[in-house]
Amino acid sequence: MPKEARPGSGEQAKQHALGELRQAILRGEMAPAQRLVEDELAEQFGVTRASIRAALLELASEGLVERIRNRGSRVRVVTKEEAVAITECRMALEGLCAAKVAAGATEEQLAELAETGAAMAKAVADGEPMTYSELNHRLHALIREFSGQQTAVGLLERLNGQLVRHQFQLALRPGRPQKSLSEHLAVIDAITARDPQAAEAAVRAHLGSVIDALRDD
Repeated sequence: MPKEARPGSGEQAKQHALGELRQAILRGEMAPAQRLVEDELAEQFGVTRASIRAALLELASEGLVERIRNRGSRVRVVTKEEAVAITECRMALEGLCAAKVAAGATEEQLAELAETGAAMAKAVADGEPMTYSELNHRLHALIREFSGQQTAVGLLERLNGQLVRHQFQLALRPGRPQKSLSEHLAVIDAITARDPQAAEAAVRAHLGSVIDALRDD
């Protein structure tokens, strides 16, 4: 963004910095435990230190940033135990979302889920784990979106943001995409069959497998 177009200060500046920082953390561009220096970030994003500080406080409330007394901020490190606990919460919320989709999805939505499943299968067959990982995230995002359960969606987006590093590591583990694929296809099949109970059970089975993989890490 050209310097003259940058937001500078105020609420717009805070939202600009917040969005940029959040995406940098979620994309893994800022590593766990990395220090977040306010002066450097203010220069990088063309905003004031006050705007950066306000953005960091909001990210701390989301669990993405850790504020350390007298030492500033850093990207929060999520332990394996925390990742397991977060995934246990996801089981209930994502199971609810899948059941909602199974009960009320349009034909167009079902077709989009099926297309995503086919693309995931191709990525596994072609040996492209990062493409598969991106499609994995897309499938979960579509199920959240199609559910219409905005409270669950908001909670899940906050929880999922804390799992980026662990999800990335799982995606690269040999054999994990193949196992994960069959679990995701089972979710899609249950939703397509318009069976809410089966859809919820399939999501819980998949995330139970994720928990097992996290514990084996």
